[in-house]
This record gives sequence, structure tokens and C-alpha cells, in this order.
Amino acid sequence: MLISIDWISDFVKLPENLSSQEIGNRFTMATAEVEDIFEEGKVWEQIYVAEIIEFEKHPEADKLNIVTFSIGNETKRVVCGASNVKVGLKTPFAPLGVTLPIGFTLEPKKIRGILSEGMLCSEEELGLKEKSSGIMELPNDAPVGYTLAQYWNKKKQVLLDIDNKSLTHRPDLWGHFGMAREFAAAFECKLNNPFDLDWETKVKALFNNKKAPITPIMEDGSAGKIYLGLTIEGVEVKESPSWIKDRLEACGLRSINNIVDISNYVMLELGIPNHIFDRDKISGDRIFIKRLTQETEFITLDEVERTLIPGDTVIADNHGPLVIGGLMGGLKSGVTENTNSVFIEVANWHAYPIRNTSNRLGLRTDSSQRYEKSLDSLLCRRTILRLTELIVQQCPKAKVIGNIVSDGEDLNQIPIVELKSNVTHIEKVLGKSIGRQKIISILESLDFKVCGNGDDLIVLVPSYRATKDIDCEADLVEEIGRIIGYDHISPISPKLDIFPVKLDSVKSLHRKIRQFLVNNGHCSEVLTYPMVGENMLKKAMWPTFNNQLKLVNSISKEADRMRPSLLPSMLEACAKNVKYKSEFGLFEIGRTYHPDEKNFATEKNNLIIAKYHASENQFLNTVNITERLLKVTNIPGNIVDPLDKFPCSLIDTQWAGYHPFEVQNIRIMGKMHGIIMSIHPIVLREYKIKGQLTIAIIDFSSFESRPLKDNFKYSPLPKYPGSTFDWTIVAKKSEKIENILNAARKVKIKELQRLSIADLFSPGGDDKFVTLRAEFLDPDKTLDREFLEKSTRSLIEMMKSSGYPLKE
Repeated sequence: MLISIDWISDFVKLPENLSSQEIGNRFTMATAEVEDIFEEGKVWEQIYVAEIIEFEKHPEADKLNIVTFSIGNETKRVVCGASNVKVGLKTPFAPLGVTLPIGFTLEPKKIRGILSEGMLCSEEELGLKEKSSGIMELPNDAPVGYTLAQYWNKKKQVLLDIDNKSLTHRPDLWGHFGMAREFAAAFECKLNNPFDLDWETKVKALFNNKKAPITPIMEDGSAGKIYLGLTIEGVEVKESPSWIKDRLEACGLRSINNIVDISNYVMLELGIPNHIFDRDKISGDRIFIKRLTQETEFITLDEVERTLIPGDTVIADNHGPLVIGGLMGGLKSGVTENTNSVFIEVANWHAYPIRNTSNRLGLRTDSSQRYEKSLDSLLCRRTILRLTELIVQQCPKAKVIGNIVSDGEDLNQIPIVELKSNVTHIEKVLGKSIGRQKIISILESLDFKVCGNGDDLIVLVPSYRATKDIDCEADLVEEIGRIIGYDHISPISPKLDIFPVKLDSVKSLHRKIRQFLVNNGHCSEVLTYPMVGENMLKKAMWPTFNNQLKLVNSISKEADRMRPSLLPSMLEACAKNVKYKSEFGLFEIGRTYHPDEKNFATEKNNLIIAKYHASENQFLNTVNITERLLKVTNIPGNIVDPLDKFPCSLIDTQWAGYHPFEVQNIRIMGKMHGIIMSIHPIVLREYKIKGQLTIAIIDFSSFESRPLKDNFKYSPLPKYPGSTFDWTIVAKKSEKIENILNAARKVKIKELQRLSIADLFSPGGDDKFVTLRAEFLDPDKTLDREFLEKSTRSLIEMMKSSGYPLKE
């Protein structure tokens, strides 16, 4: 948003000798970020009034002339292609080096062999008109050699480009008068308020007791909060005076005519949007603020036909909509050069429906941006008075018909916001000694009313700060801090007692899982999006698409619903990593979402582990990691065979990726809360994954909030070495690993610390080779040779008797 310092000077006199950079820096520290500072109108000091002395045809181009002209103390010549060149014509001349308003910089250039010393300018090149033919013709009395700034009496304006995001919570700053209050507070200057009671009385003297030609009626359910209207007859639509045009153009708005320009001028000055109708184009003596009940085609002022739907709020007469409430007026009711009677509208609207309609139509206007910020209805009356004042000033024959008519909320019933604070608390929070009088002075400069005795303060918040901004004591502290300047407050650490915080059971469990899987499981954590698309679920051949949990306003088709499982997202992550790694482990702790008729949706916390190898089977490795994870985290669970009677709900056995053999369930607290499974090649083929991928999923949402007992028993490291024995047995291909381990465990040897599977090999046919590993240790002595031979022989014989002979 552009703010003119010249306009600000109408309300506050800033300290002299301040550079524009100093003004911008101070305003940034006190109120809102100034993104850029530039001077408007400087170009007019570089362009001169020139008088053509003579011209001749260019020797190499029939349509070009070589023009000689005077700029007072010297003569110059340029190559010009304008058709209206004539001796005695006075026109603007821009020398070399000047950057024209259209953004073009004049540089030395030969045109058909002849050097041009600048440019004789058209109105289009000066940014005064969208199109023009020929160079600009100035009046005969234009003084030759004067700059356009001197001739047109144009001021050079300093403009601040304010970051709009800094003002989202400050609807009072979307006009120059509101900004001027901030400048006055920041620079400790007096605010000149021309809109006082005397001014109001003066403008109201223009009103009379005649019946208002138009009466507004606000229907229930519309987006309107309050609607004010006033009729003025005898207006004359003409060009605006230069002071209005200059300010509008400096702030980025193009001048249209005096009536439209006054509407825009007041919006930029006071921050409240408005609309001016051609009174004769309103049918009947009433207008209605109402919601549409059927789809309607409506042409707005920008000549675009837009489709309005039931529920949109419009201002309408007997024949249909005239304005889209809070956004833009209609083409048929707009002011034209033939208008001689106007109806002024100043209204306030609820923020949400205006924003909703604006987003749907893709129509974001100066008005809608302000209404979205929640404006103060009390400011509407001042706005309509200011519009009346300017229209009567610019149209001497204009007369007000009747008085202001309104409908909507009762302005006398708007509650007053009162906050309490005290000087000691403010100084403690800011860490700076300020003093009671200084605090009161700052708050009063911002239009707060302050009373109270001693250290205590009672602060009355102005209505325009209470709509979306000031609502608690901390907000008052912020007001004091920003005006003092945070750069003037020494950073001091607060004096607070610090106590160690004990993690709750959920975070403690998650932390243990992460530490184990990273340090011991050799896995990397991934974070995938909780929103997925139907295509992702189809690619994974997932049996449910979660259509009940689709988002109403999704950002894309790829993220239009909540995920029913972590598995499809993990498959996508694995497919990306397979391109770069031949072996890896991934895990994620995340939520899944499931439809619930009673509570709409149920959320569950899941853990998924994925182990991949380009050539080696990862099923046993994943089983071992999961088994150790349960032990380290003290989760009371074990790994069991899949049971039809007690299925695991995490994976549907009919899913195409369900492996028929390499699958185990995880039983925790008597229920199947997890599953370990290799992914079937049918699904892997969809992701172009070549190799072996095994996943483990655990749903710990039903027990994670319970504190898990710490069952660790600490013992000193063994003083004596242990021994490891590997042997390979032959088993049927369909034999379960658990049966093989259970057979080995039948040997009762107290020094046998651990039995595990070291390797698995399938040579083809009906058999497979399983390598088992036994670990022996005696904490009190070194194991001798005879013991080890006897123990290993016992293991081999036990396996042989159980039907698992030694591989020869």
C-alpha cells in the first residue's frame, strides 16, 4: 500500500530536516514495515516546455522530421515522427538520461544516421493518457524553458510502500488519516484532526428536512452490518482538480472524473470504502441489502460478467442487483458524464462472507481488502459527511436532498472495551523504566482514553482498534513497546525459575522409538503428508479410499483427503530412495485417519518401519529389529503367527501387497496391534522397486498414553569372553522360522544366552537352508573346549530329532 507523506502532512507536521529514509526507518520500527521509499513527480522537474522553431524532412525517411526547438536559453534538435509538428507549437521536451513515467530511459541514439538530443513527448509517453496521437500540445501561454513541475505547479511527493501483511490486524491503518495518527505518535507530534465536532456541524448544515428520495432496507441474513445513504442533486461530472488527481495517481489510482475520484479519495483518506450511484438509474424509492436466492449473471464496473450464486449479498432495486456487497458496483448504475443526481452509499460488512465471495469470484478489490479486516461501523458516518463535503465543494450547484438514511446495527449499542493494567507490570514486561506519565502520553497519542490512580491504569480502547486488534493487557504493552521503539529497549533475559520438564508418556515413547531405530535399527526418519490423493491409494492398490474424509477446499487432487494408512506414503518414499540406494531403512511416526459415524473421524498414531535391500531378504532382519524395539521400549508385546480368529486390522488380508508366507503379527497387551510383512512383488512392480522390501507397522494409539514400566536390569559387563556357534540345518520351504527356533530352545543350557537366525537360503525345490546362531556366555568363568563341544553337539542332535538335520 502506498502512503503519501504530502497527504500525511495535512494531519501532522513532521520534524523538519528528516530524510525520507529516516522517516521510513522510524515508521518501520514503530508501526509497519516499509518495503520501499521513492519520490513521485521528480520526473516533472526534468522535462521542459519547448517551442518548435523550425522543422525539415529527414533525408532518409519520409515519415520523420528533424525538429529544431528552443527551451529558453538554448536550442536543440531531435528526430520526431509525430504528424502534428508545426512551427510555434509548445510541447514537453525530455532530455537524454530522463526516465519517463512509462519506464523508458532516454539514451543517446542515432535515428537513420542523425543523433537525437532527447524526445518531444506525447501524453501517452508521459503517462497522462492510455493512448494519444502526436506530441502533446501545450497552451500558447506556456512559458518556454519552465519545467513541467513549475508550469503545472506539481509537488514532488515522497511515497512509502507499506507491506500489507503488516497491517492485516490493523484496519484503522488502511487510510491516510489513520496512518497520520501513527506518525504523530512515532515522532511525538500533534495530530491535527480536521474532522471534529465543528466540522461535523458545518457539513450537517447542508442537510434539510425533505423526505429522502431513497431508503435502504437491510434484510435478515445478509452480510451487511450497517448501511448509510444520502442523495445529492445538481452535481456536475467533470475533470477533477489537480490536487485530487495528483494524490490519487501517486497512490496508484487512475483519475476518472470528479465524482468517482472523490469516492476513491475518501477511501484512501479515511480507510472506509464507499460507492456512488447514478440516482436516476435506481428504480423506485427503496434499495434492498439482501442475499440472492437464485443464480444471477451480473456485469460489474470493470465490464466483466460474473455469476452470482444463492447466498451472495447484493444491493438491489426493484429490477435486480446494482452492487455486489462489499466488492464492486454494477456497470448499469455507475456514474457517467451525463449524471446530475447521485446516491452515496457508505456501508460496513461482515468480514467472512465478503472474503468468501471475493475468493470464489477471483475479484479482490480495494473495498474487499478493507472489509476483510473487520472495519469499525462508527466510522461510516464520518465518511459519508466527508464525501458530502467534497462533492458540494466541487459542484457549486449541488444540493443535499433530505438527511442521511440508514439501516442495520444500532451504533449507540456498540460496547466499549475497557482494559486494566499497571505501570509496574508494563515496565517489567518491556524490561525498561518508562514512567507513568510517558505511558499515558503514548496511549493518549494513539487515541486511547486513560484514567486511574497511582500505579493502576484503566484504558478505554477506541472502537476502531477493538474490532480485530486490542483485546487484552498484553496488547497495551505492545503499543507502549513499539512506540518507544524495540531498538531502544536493551535485551535482558527474564528472571524466571527454570525447572526440568518431564516428558509425558507419549513423547517419551516416541523419543525412545526414534533413538533406537536411528542408532540401532540403522533407519532414517521421514515425514510424509497426512493428506493424500486417490491416485496414490490406487497405485498402492489400497482397498479403501477414505472418500468420507475428503477435504471441501483441497489445495490439489494429490492432497484432497486424509490418509487411511502410512503404507502408501511410505511406498512412495521407498520408490524415491531406491533410485539412489541399494540398501536402506526408513521409519515414520504419524497419524492415520478413519471415518467414524459417531465422532466423524478417529485419529490413530502409527509407527511404520521399512527395510529394503536390492538382493537380500529383509524379513528376518525386520523381525529382529521389531523384537528388539519392543524390548527396549518396554512395550509388553511379542511376535506371533497370523491368526484368522484374531486378525490385525492394519492390513487387509485381501490387499494385493499382502505376502502369503512372510508375515507375522505383533500382539501387544493381548490384541493384534501390529504386523510385519514383506511386500508382494505385484505391488512393488507398480513402484518400479526391484529388490526385497519388508515393512512393520505398529498402532500404539490405544496404549501410548499409559506410562510403560521400566524393566531394565543393569548388570556389570562380563569379565570373561563368550563364544558363538553357527550351524545350518535343512528344513521344508513351508516350515515357519518360529517352529525351528522353538525346537532349538528345547535344549536346556543355562550358558546359552541367545538363539537367532543368522541367514536363510532357498536353493530351489522343496527345501531351504537356515543358519542358526547360538551365543554362549558364563559370567563367572571362561568356557572350556569340552563344554562347547558338548553343547553344540546337543543342539545339533536336538534339531535332528525335531526333523531339522544338519546340512552336509
